[in-house]
Amino acid sequence: MKYVDEFRDPAAVRALAEELRQATTRPWRIMEVCGGQTHAFVRFGIDRLLPDGVELIHGPGCPVCVTSVEVIDRALALAARPDVVFCTFGDMLRVPGSTTDLLQVKAAGGDVRTVYSPLDAVKLAQQLPDKQVVFFAVGFETTAPGAAMAVHHAAQAGIDNFSVLVAHVLVPPALEAIAGAEDTAVNGFLAAGHVCTVMGTEAYRPLAEHYSMPIVVTGFEPTDLLRGLLACVRQLEEGRAEVENAYERAVRDEGNPAARTMVERVFEPVEQQWRGIGALPASGLGLREAYHRFDAARRFDLPPGEGREDPECRAGEVLRGVCKPEDCAAFGNRCTPDHPLGAPMVSSEGACAAYYRYRRTA
Repeated sequence: MKYVDEFRDPAAVRALAEELRQATTRPWRIMEVCGGQTHAFVRFGIDRLLPDGVELIHGPGCPVCVTSVEVIDRALALAARPDVVFCTFGDMLRVPGSTTDLLQVKAAGGDVRTVYSPLDAVKLAQQLPDKQVVFFAVGFETTAPGAAMAVHHAAQAGIDNFSVLVAHVLVPPALEAIAGAEDTAVNGFLAAGHVCTVMGTEAYRPLAEHYSMPIVVTGFEPTDLLRGLLACVRQLEEGRAEVENAYERAVRDEGNPAARTMVERVFEPVEQQWRGIGALPASGLGLREAYHRFDAARRFDLPPGEGREDPECRAGEVLRGVCKPEDCAAFGNRCTPDHPLGAPMVSSEGACAAYYRYRRTA
């Protein structure tokens, strides 16, 4: 607790907020990329300490939220098969597809299991040789090394009844799409520290330079976030656009070389569909040819999903930073964590879930 309290100290938070206020002379709109950062801003009320000139825009940095409905539909089709044991992280269970979700498929008899690591699914495949075990590989660069290790281990051990439905996405292409949009209102980014522990910071440098937008890597505690905002605002006020690491206790410029090597061995960049953003080139990961036999989409010859979203849901606009959760007419009434219309309400990192939990007044 002493370690955590160091980064939540009220006096330090107030002092940083005052520094930010003094540093701000013009309006700036800064996007925090990660949903974990969004939750921290709202949970601790940090956004309410900011000067009037600094506006937060909530970004698409929730891997559950940006997983497309088409991919969710594929997962649902696999999970309903009697010959499949479908393994997933728990935060995917309630994410709605076109017609249902994984929890309802499980209730109807599908063998859907929550795991804490991709290697848990590999062990299940060894224990259940008469079943096809599929792991739903979802996440940013943070979780990709685990999925890569699982596939590599299955290949080394000759485990033929294991496969992965890959939905990994990469952060830099999404930032490029947002920064390069004609109607973008973003002046700078707070990059997610946990992603950068794996990928490092180098991939952001061309983006900062090309779009003249500062990108500051930060953590998730109150003082982390305020230091990141302060660094970003100071760059903007001084006319600079650099990649700055404000989370040095966890992030190195080179990231985690061993994890990056494992990901590059198993995966390669592919076009990926993002909920709310659309198809982005080289923004996802697909299995390299040497590992194609572990690709569940190929193994089961899966057709594209329907991809039909609820017409009331404004999740796509929330993910692009076009609107706040409370701007959606369905928020808090027709859309709740128990009955979500879209992924940002059900995900533990979704902006809608954060506003519902910490800001809802009725």
